Amino acid sequence: MAISKAKKDTLVADLTALLSDAKLTAYARYQGLTVADLQELRKTAREAGVRIKVVKNRLVRVAMNEIGVYKDTDTTGLTGQLIYAISDSDEVAPAKILAEFAKTHPALELAGGFSGEGKAMDQAEITTLAKMPSKNELIAQVVAQLLSPINDVVSATSNGLSDIVSGLEAKAA
Repeated sequence: MAISKAKKDTLVADLTALLSDAKLTAYARYQGLTVADLQELRKTAREAGVRIKVVKNRLVRVAMNEIGVYKDTDTTGLTGQLIYAISDSDEVAPAKILAEFAKTHPALELAGGFSGEGKAMDQAEITTLAKMPSKNELIAQVVAQLLSPINDVVSATSNGLSDIVSGLEAKAA
């Protein structure tokens, strides 16, 4: 069913706003998914702060042309039925959400993406990105590494003190 020009203009405006704030946009082929599957994906994505959009590729291209960062971005990968995952807060979450969902729903296939800087990513790059830890996981790993020497010093000190105390107790007995 054809949509009106006003509706298309509204969709393009919404997409332009979403894409201009996006840190990562990942897209995947979804032919063969049911409506229930798409609702499940949207729910999972919403919990992670990711927006899911099913829009005509031509409207995405129009929205991208209105954003300076994306004007020269290669959009040749935007073919077929695509679903878009967009995040304005996490550079990895959209790819992770789609990749995790694809594990249980083989009809979903990661196809590519766009970085917040306007760089087009192919399927291999977006799949690699999906395997990376999230921002919070990386922060936790850095904090653990920074605290490791402190934990070692505390452990050594407490072991040393307990050895001195047990040595004194042995002499006293």
